[in-house]
Amino acid sequence: DAKLYEIGAGTSEIRRMLIGREIFEKTR
Repeated sequence: DAKLYEIGAGTSEIRRMLIGREIFEKTR
């Protein structure tokens, strides 16, 4: 369970970073 949670949190963080980068590129 802990491992699954860690993986989920990691993927959500990466996804957030990618989305943030996309928005940054669009607004630039």
